[in-house]
Amino acid sequence: MSGFTPPPAFTTRPQLVGTFGAAASTHWAATAAAQAVLERGGNAFDAAVAGGFVLHLAEPHLNGPGGDLVGIFHAAGADAPQVLMGQGPAPAGATIAHFRAEGLDLVPGAGGLAAAVPGAVDAWLVLLRDHGTLGLAEVLDAARHHARVGIPLLPAAAATIAKVAGLFRDHWPSSAQLWLDDGAPPPVGALIPHPAYADVLDRLVAASAAGDRRTGIEAARAAWRGELAAATAFLAQPHRHSTGTDHAAVIDDADIAAFEAGYEAAATIEFRGHTVAKAGAWTQGPVLLQALGMLDPLDDDLIDPSRAAGAHTIVEALKLALADRDAHLGDGVDLAPLLDGDYLADRRALIGAEASRQWRPGAPEGRAPFTPPLRRTAPTADAAGTGEPTVDRTGATRGDTCHIDVVDRWGNIVAVTPSGGWLQSSPVVPALGFCLGTRLQMTWLDEAAPSALRPGARPRTTLSPTLVLRGGEPLLALGTPGGDQQDQWQLPMLLRMLVGGYTAQQAIDAPTFHTIALIDSFWPRTWDPTGVVAEDRLGDEVLDELARRGHDLTRAGDWALGRLSAVGLDRTDGTLWAAANPRGMSGYASGR
Repeated sequence: MSGFTPPPAFTTRPQLVGTFGAAASTHWAATAAAQAVLERGGNAFDAAVAGGFVLHLAEPHLNGPGGDLVGIFHAAGADAPQVLMGQGPAPAGATIAHFRAEGLDLVPGAGGLAAAVPGAVDAWLVLLRDHGTLGLAEVLDAARHHARVGIPLLPAAAATIAKVAGLFRDHWPSSAQLWLDDGAPPPVGALIPHPAYADVLDRLVAASAAGDRRTGIEAARAAWRGELAAATAFLAQPHRHSTGTDHAAVIDDADIAAFEAGYEAAATIEFRGHTVAKAGAWTQGPVLLQALGMLDPLDDDLIDPSRAAGAHTIVEALKLALADRDAHLGDGVDLAPLLDGDYLADRRALIGAEASRQWRPGAPEGRAPFTPPLRRTAPTADAAGTGEPTVDRTGATRGDTCHIDVVDRWGNIVAVTPSGGWLQSSPVVPALGFCLGTRLQMTWLDEAAPSALRPGARPRTTLSPTLVLRGGEPLLALGTPGGDQQDQWQLPMLLRMLVGGYTAQQAIDAPTFHTIALIDSFWPRTWDPTGVVAEDRLGDEVLDELARRGHDLTRAGDWALGRLSAVGLDRTDGTLWAAANPRGMSGYASGR
């Protein structure tokens, strides 16, 4: 059989097409805020910042002001895409020796000791300063409203709060005060005001009122750093962590003052006449680039996600790329050897007809791979979730996030994946109304690791938005929540679009899958050799063949995996488009 499975005629919603501007995100309120800014004359960057601040309140179990972000964008008329770097580093006091002295062999999955320097808010402000057109007051209008009034609580957020209610009651009273009602978890749809955070936003807007637009935003950045002093003082008190032990955080005001968000060049690879751009070795973005490089020369039917041979080949390529991620990626690592064509050809040759049960990193240019501990665990029912985080009662989260994309009539396009600072990450700082994140859990307490815990080094994050170009011109921007699954869910979507000719909405709606044969980026850092999670809509013939080839298969249900969204530009007629995910029932696109 050759060729590519055609898309179905039905989609869950239309792909929105217009000429003015469009946005898509994982929550309707963020999309609405972004579109409102576009309608008021703002550009894609103004709109993305407006939606990003709303996401802090709309999906608090998935991101927060104390977290981090990775963005990728192409400004109209620019020569190349850029990465928005909003990942703070490890604090100066976050040394392997200190963590070992605390009796730890892994960085905890919840608690202030795992906090990197918060990067999300500073990154949003830097993007607004350099590429936006509006002032901070107008951009934060929607977020300030929702902070005062609340946004109806999503079912997943309510479930997360219920899961960690005991932790809040017994150990994190400041979190209990915000999220519990007389000690009881709130119901789905509850409106939970955030008065302390609303006050923070008001103070940032007030600071921005002095001087011109750029000067005002710089003043707000300085005010933000001052606000975070409350977090460093509060978390310096010992408090409960996911390990069941109490520790004091090491982050301090000097760490906050030393960090600045900024920009980096994108890492790229060519695939079927397109350039795919990602963030660098401090993210898992190179996983997608490596996988595309391995799959590029194969026949179409061998990379069709809707066929057994294609699904198998895609999974095996991802397993190889993910092994390289865990063996080689980290802040400051040279990516070139990992993306070299000859190296990827050697990796491609390892893909056989049966599922490999081995963890198989390569040795680019003879570079010996770091070998993390391969802690075994059986897949759980939670592994088949809808892109929502797997949370246990200690607050440990296997990781998830949210996403927003915006494109405007001038040709600006941006995709941003904010995360961290989940409500279950660490205790709420009373003066701020939010908590800090736990991104340091992605580091190893082993000096030999390229992603070792090192003061001043960024943890190797899972955040991974994507930009696709053709002939140097941007075509689409996309992303998804999902921790270790982010690039895995983007890969079938891109294959269906760039090879199969699907629209973005058709590709988002199509059944998907991912492997759990990787070393989990989140505490307690476990590994599975052959696990595959797949949506039932792939069909019995495909799923049975995957099992026959040796994949340990978990059927996730018909609509269970991923929350992709995307925006783009049609270069043939000048139109713009947007598409969003029905899974999770909160993602929406808007545009005209």
